[in-house]
This record gives sequence, C-alpha cells and structure tokens, in this order.
Amino acid sequence: MAETNLTLLTWAGILCCLIWSGSAQQGGSDCIKANAKSCGECIQAGPNCGWCKKTDFLQEGEPTSARCDDLAALKSKGCPEQDIENPRGSKRVLEDREVTNRKIGAAEKLKPEAITQIQPQKLVLQLRVGEPQTFSLKFKRAEDYPIDLYYLMDLSYSMKDDLENVKSLGTALMREMEKITSDFRIGFGSFVEKTVMPYISTTPAKLRNPCTGDQNCTSPFSYKNVLSLTSEGNKFNELVGKQHISGNLDSPEGGFDAIMQVAVCGDQIGWRNVTRLLVFSTDAGFHFAGDGKLGGIVLPNDGKCHLENNMYTMSHYYDYPSIAHLVQKLSENNIQTIFAVTEEFQAVYKELKNLIPKSAVGTLSSNSSNVIQLIIDAYNSLSSEVILENSKLPKGVTISYKSYCKNGVNDTQEDGRKCSNISIGDEVRFEINVTANECPKKGQNETIKIKPLGFTEEVEIGLQFICECMCQSEGEPNSPACHDGNGTFECGACRCNEGRIGRLCECSTDEVNSEDMDAYCRRENSTEICSNNGECICGQCVCKKRENTNEVYSGKYCECDNFNCDRSNGLICGGNGICKCRVCECFPNFTGSACDCSLDTTPCLAANGQICNGRGTCECGTCNCTDPKFQGPTCEMCQTCLGVCAEHKDCVQCRAFDKGEKKETCSQECMHFNMTRVESRDKLPQPGQPDPLSHCKEKDVDDCWFYFTYSVNSNGEANVHVVETPECPSGPDIIPIVAGVVAGIVLIGLALLLIWKLLMIIHDRREFAKFEKEKMNAKWDTGENPIYKSAVTTVVNPKYEGK
Repeated sequence: MAETNLTLLTWAGILCCLIWSGSAQQGGSDCIKANAKSCGECIQAGPNCGWCKKTDFLQEGEPTSARCDDLAALKSKGCPEQDIENPRGSKRVLEDREVTNRKIGAAEKLKPEAITQIQPQKLVLQLRVGEPQTFSLKFKRAEDYPIDLYYLMDLSYSMKDDLENVKSLGTALMREMEKITSDFRIGFGSFVEKTVMPYISTTPAKLRNPCTGDQNCTSPFSYKNVLSLTSEGNKFNELVGKQHISGNLDSPEGGFDAIMQVAVCGDQIGWRNVTRLLVFSTDAGFHFAGDGKLGGIVLPNDGKCHLENNMYTMSHYYDYPSIAHLVQKLSENNIQTIFAVTEEFQAVYKELKNLIPKSAVGTLSSNSSNVIQLIIDAYNSLSSEVILENSKLPKGVTISYKSYCKNGVNDTQEDGRKCSNISIGDEVRFEINVTANECPKKGQNETIKIKPLGFTEEVEIGLQFICECMCQSEGEPNSPACHDGNGTFECGACRCNEGRIGRLCECSTDEVNSEDMDAYCRRENSTEICSNNGECICGQCVCKKRENTNEVYSGKYCECDNFNCDRSNGLICGGNGICKCRVCECFPNFTGSACDCSLDTTPCLAANGQICNGRGTCECGTCNCTDPKFQGPTCEMCQTCLGVCAEHKDCVQCRAFDKGEKKETCSQECMHFNMTRVESRDKLPQPGQPDPLSHCKEKDVDDCWFYFTYSVNSNGEANVHVVETPECPSGPDIIPIVAGVVAGIVLIGLALLLIWKLLMIIHDRREFAKFEKEKMNAKWDTGENPIYKSAVTTVVNPKYEGK
C-alpha cells in the first residue's frame, strides 16, 4: 500500500511539472511570435518577455529570435538568471509639496500661487511596453481660496427688469462671498447679438434705438466688457447702474460669442490663477456654429481675443463658436460656468451642462431677484466635486483612474475620475495607471499633465520609454565575432549591418539564394532543403516556426520535431512521455511506441491477491486470459462455466446426505474439498472473510432444500460448510382443500341463482311498464262496448221500397 502511494505521488509530481511547463510555454507565445531580432524588439513584445544574452544559448537550427521568450521558459531552457535582460519600469517624484492647511481669517496671508491643493506636483515615469506604472494623486480643497467671478448678462429687451436687480449685485454678492473667502473679485460684461441682419434691424433709426415706442435703448452690440475683475463692489454697482437695455430681432442670443471672448481675453478680463467663475445670465436660447450663415458669416470662429476698447469687434466677421470649441477654451482657461436661466429654458441649458464639464444650471427668477442665492448654491455644487482631466496623450499611451473619495467611497463616475460631496478641508485620493502600448518611433521623452477641472494647479508627468536593453549600450560595433566585423555584437548576438544577414552576419543579401549555399542545407541522398521545414540562410538551416508555439522543429536539417510522435488517447506519447525527434521517451513504468503500455500490475490484481486469478498474464496493465473461456478485468468471469453452487451440488449432497447422482462414486470424485457440518444457516460463514465465499441453496433428489458455502483460501484449499438438516416441504392438508372446493361450488351456485332472479325481475318490470304505456295511449269508442257483440243480425234488402 505504501508502495502504491509513493507511485501516485511520483506521477502527481510529474503531472504538475508538465502543467507548469505547458503554461510557461504558452505564456511565452507572445514573446516567440514577436520574432525579435534584438533585445530591444524583445522587451517591446510584452512585459513578461526576456532576452537571454548568454553567447552559447542557442541550439543548432534555432534562430536568433529564440533568445526572446517568457522569463520562466528561458530559465527552463538553461539561461542563467544573470544573463536574462528584463528591464522594468519605475517612477520618481521630483516635486512633492504637501497640500496647504490653513483656516479662514488666519493671520497668514498667502498668494494664490503659494497655495497647494494637489500633490505631487511633478514626477517622472519610466515606461516599458505593456507594464503599467501607478502613482497616487492627492487633492484637498484649501480653505479661504481666492475666487474671481465674472457676471455675463444678456441685455436684450426682455431682460429689462433683471438689469435693475443686478445693479446692486456687486456689494450684496461681496458680503455673501466673504463667508467663503477673504479674497474675492467681481467683474461684469454684457452681450446682445451680432450686428448684422437678420439678427438685428440695420436701419439707421433702429441702429440708434432698437426699441419701439418711447423706450430709450442703447445701440445693439455683440459683447462688451463693462468692468474687469475688481475687489471693489461699489464700482461694480456704479458701472452696472449706467448700463441700458438694447434689442434684437430673433429669440436666440449671441451669448456664445461673449463666452468665447471672456474665456480667451484673460488679460483684459483680469483673470488670476485662482477659482474662476463665469455666471451666464439670460432668458433665451443661443446661437452656435453654423447659424452665422444666416447673416452671410461663414468663417469659423478662431478662438482668439478680439477686444478693442472692451468691445468685441469681429462679430460680423467670425461665426459663432461651436459647443466643442467652447468646452476646449473653458477647460484650457480653468473657467467654471454657471448658467442662470429662466424656467422656460432650463431643459436646453441642462443639456448644454452635460456637454460642458464643471458647469451648473440655476433657475433664474423672472426679475433676477434670486441671483445671489443662485450663485452661492451653484458655487457650492461646483466646488464640492473634483473631476480630473489629462492633456493629450502621446500615441500608444493609455491612462486609467480609480478614485478613493470621502469616507472611503470608490466613485465610479467619469471612469474613476470624479469625486463628489467634497467639503472644504476634505482630502481625496486618486490612483492613476499610465501604460505604454508601444514605443515612440524615435524613442523621445514626452510630457503629459493632469489637473482637476476648474483649477489651475496640475501634475506634470514626464514619460521616459524603455525601448532598449542596458546590454545594448555595451555592444561592440564591427565586432570580429560577427564575421569579420559585419555587425555589432550586443546582448550575446549579432545585430547585422545593412546588407548582411545570418546569425553571425556571414552572408550578404545577394548570396542568400545561392545554390552553393543550399548544398549545405541538404542531408545526404536528399533533395529537400532543410527537410522542407526551414529556410537555408547562409548555408545553415533556420527552422520554421509553427503557429502553436509548443510545436518546434529542430536539428541540423530541421529533420526533428516534437509533435509527430505516436499518439494514444489523442495525446502525444499518450501523455506519458516526451517526444524527441519523432520518438517517444517514456516516463518510468511506461513503455511502447506511444508510451501507452503501463508496467504497473496493480490493475491486474484479483480479489484473492493473484495476478489475473492465476488464469492469465498482465500486459500493459490489462489481463490477457490464457484460458479463452474466462473473461473480465482479472479473468474472473466464465460465461460457459457452471456456477460454483451447481458445480459442487452433487458432491456436497453425496458427502453430507449420502444421496444424489454421485452417491456411488463419491469417494473417488468428491474428496477435493474439506467439509464441515453446521447446525443452522446462521452458523454458516458470512461475507467479510479474506477468502472468496459463495453462498449456495440447492434441491436434492427428494425436493428438499439444502444450504452450504464454498470458499477457496490463499493456499488453494477448498472449504465447504453445509447445514446438516435439509428443509423438506410438508404434504398438503386435504380437509381444508375439500372444504374450500365445496364452499366455492355452493357460493358460485348461489351467485348464479341471484343473478338469474335479478334478470327476471328486471325483465318483468320492463314488460309491465310497456303495458302501462300502451294503455295510456289507447283511444276507446264510448258509444258501444267493444267487447259486447249482439246476437241479432239485421239485413236490409236494397231493392225493397216499403210497399
């Protein structure tokens, strides 16, 4: 038993090794398929690919690309770990200032550029193709952070009553914002529409006063910067109080022109590198790119500043900007937009909000009386969420985000870029993965930037690509090892100069197809070059690669392979050996051309401990029965043989009871077993003993049942145990049988009489019912009795006339 367990453990170990080897080979398939000619090409094939720079690593017939494989596969092929080139990526933080911690109203007064809300600020990532580099980015909202707010208002005629409420907005908003920040500035701008038909009336009178009746309105204009950003709320009230309503013809307004100029004219508006808010107030829709064609304007908006004397001067020349163009410029300039619009246009601007990151929509009352509360609510909404964005990525570089927000919540919004419900002083963290999927053509370094939308702070990330191995810098140009200096010997192999090929650069491209070279690639008495399994390059066979990387051609003439051996059960070498040069090398305890013959005799052991019950030989783990009448896994079955019980019935009968067919010859034919008498069936041997045991029940010549058991011990001795008293059947009891027959006859007679009587009653009742029915249907003549017939007969003579 211990020997069997040891065998099982051995096979389990071999199987595990095979599985590991197969998985390692399969893992290295991408490395092999890359067909890398140099170490640099190899490490770009995948993050698990390594290059063996050991000089004598390759076997005969193997190409240079065989040096590139999975790390585990290289070690299993005999490449020392110190000779495997496997550079890994890394990260290095260059600037890592802690986020700012301070309270509002503190004596410490920091300049905006000295406040830090994002960490780290600068780092370098060394990227290997396919291997992601991960770093953590921390963001914390600083308390008392400066805010610039620019109020951009629609001054079309429908906003007349709104203007009156905005005139006192400056000082009132200053008081409210002091609760949030001690450094607040406010500015004001207004817009109407492009000054061309059909947006406005171009008649001289309407250009002077576009309003009807006695309304005193100002001339139409596209956009005007009334007040650059200032900390003086009174000045805001003063200048806004001097503004007058204007007018236009169509309902949509030219607000997009104004937003574009506010975004790109940073110097004139006075934006600082702080939180920038743009409040866009209107009660109408908007024109966008393409609408300018109505006025004959076809040039796309150039996204540049065109303010002269604080007036937009190119509205008649450039079309309205597109939404995408606005998104780009607002994002570039870190401006967060608050759309303060009336209830009627809520749906339109909410759709626009979905297209513009870091924007909010508030419902403006009909006269703008709630504008301050609207701004406060929108600011709190915008500042309570952080959304990361990155600059344009170099070709082949991908980036992914995972957020760890407030209270440990992992937010899945915006693909992990966003955290919501952030209060002042809350700290959130993002895990960022940067992966290079290919090397730049020139291998140059790149820089990308990541920043929270609406904030000026950003993380600068330098990308350095690992496209070459360290050993390539140690290469020897024009090395003698590369056929008289026809290549650079690097990383254990030759990188051939232009025009040279071969493992050692021994041939020029003009000599590749030379017939003289082909002669070295043919076996004796063969016309096949490289056995049709490879190419002859410079007089040497370079074997083909199979689609299945586990299958390999080898040998000087590529005459060998590891996949054309005999198979068993669909497996090469039956899974019990290794195919080497088309011949199976079997594991221990296996033999045969397909290693399908097991030398283990355990399956042939019968229950009695004999091999094949002594009736055959064990071949390849299967019994080959020598006596053809025996069958079964251990030659235990005989279809044409009598059963054990029937075979020994007569001998047991004659020896135990001195009767039966063999009574006369019992002493000659029936002495081959030992017999033991027992009192009852309970005393017979029961199953569970080590010897094979058969329980028998047979009839003797007197129709009595007798019971016995037959068993054969390990020494081949037969033993019979027989119950000394047979069970004979008793005679029948006559009286009950006769009584039963008589009773049965009587009961059957009574039953027949009852049935006859029942049938007669039914018949009589049917006849009587029929009579009653006919009686009811009869119609009698009541004039005479139909039963009475008179004795007198009267005859009339027809000729008699009574004379």
